[in-house]
Amino acid sequence: MTARSLADWLSYLEQLHPSAIDMGLERSREVLQRLDLGQIAPRIITVTGTNGKGSTCAFVASLLQAQGLKVGVYSSPHLLRYNERVQIEAVEATDAMLCEAFAVVEAARGATSLTYFEMGTLAAFWLFQQANLDALVLEVGLGGRLDAVNLLDADIAVVTSIGIDHADWLGNSRESVSFEKAGIFRADKPALCGDLDPPQPLLDQVARLDTPFFLRGRDFNLIVDGQTWSWSGLNERGEVLTLEQLPLLDLPMENAALALQVYAIMQLPWQPEVIREALLRTRVTGRLDRRAFNWQGKSLTLLLDVGHNPHAAEYLAQRLNSRHAAGKRLAVFGLLADKDLAGVVAPLLSEIHLWAVTTLPTSRSREGAELQVYLQSVGANATVHAVVPAAIEALCLQASSGDEVLLFGSFFCVAEALDWLARQANGGVQDGIAG
Repeated sequence: MTARSLADWLSYLEQLHPSAIDMGLERSREVLQRLDLGQIAPRIITVTGTNGKGSTCAFVASLLQAQGLKVGVYSSPHLLRYNERVQIEAVEATDAMLCEAFAVVEAARGATSLTYFEMGTLAAFWLFQQANLDALVLEVGLGGRLDAVNLLDADIAVVTSIGIDHADWLGNSRESVSFEKAGIFRADKPALCGDLDPPQPLLDQVARLDTPFFLRGRDFNLIVDGQTWSWSGLNERGEVLTLEQLPLLDLPMENAALALQVYAIMQLPWQPEVIREALLRTRVTGRLDRRAFNWQGKSLTLLLDVGHNPHAAEYLAQRLNSRHAAGKRLAVFGLLADKDLAGVVAPLLSEIHLWAVTTLPTSRSREGAELQVYLQSVGANATVHAVVPAAIEALCLQASSGDEVLLFGSFFCVAEALDWLARQANGGVQDGIAG
């Protein structure tokens, strides 16, 4: 029998369970126990939140790696390759590693049905255990309380922000969302929250578990002053730590501040210059991700951002407003059907000169024609295109040198743009990150 390729495995996993999402830990916990996945690493940092999970995980991992620690990072979804989800010492898992892990989990699950995400999570845990790591940084897939990542007890639990997204699963209020996200907290283990106004259910869970709690705006904070920013927070003994005159970052500094507080309570060396350099070199593909390129003799910028809910759109609008483009801003936009169209569009209307909308390559997408009708109804200039690459090229044709093409609204949208960039034959694409 021919061994399955990674593509074969992923196709198989998609058909394993009757639904793509099946909230609950009973089935996956049973398989975890059969795999004998106990203490996978001596330090486990679990990160959830409506927005900012990816960059917070990246900052935490970078800070730990700067101290020479062997770190594993689990994240989702991926943009171009499934391998992106599992990183060991800053290197993506190979196809062979993932195939072996899937085979181990498949043998252990027996008749127990698991979702695509549950299989992937258990496979990642198995790989991490084999790697003899010093620390794990785990990004929750959906919610927190019933997410497969929550099978492992977090030594430090982190909530980045609390907004309304995935309402069918998490509820349509910040209170219900915060209850689900606080489900990653553990008794007597530190919990951190980057939201300035966490809803009461999260605070109730802190009190119920009597967990040490670090809240942005109270226990740690950041101040931006011109072209620098400063941070203050607490170490594990409650002593004040500070960092001054840090250079502005490309990724959200609120998430860097949260990661710094995680690091501050881990009893690791506090070396300002090492910390500064670790923050500066942190990158996350598709988050405020700026690419300069040439198109038919024009120098253009493509700004990629996976933001897909109102909270993310508001942050993106703030960053755009604070950094004035040399020319016009044009946008390629696609959105999934379960997202808040009005809430995502509203913050960005005044920032964008022309919209090119499209249907995304998934059955979950809103139709491009629907997006166009809505944008025109709120006074925006919008054209519709069959696919993301066609939308990008249409805007490139209309753009002048110095214009910026913003591409946002979905991981699907950004993945299509990255694939388009990779296919460009003129060699004029250069990586860069937004400021």
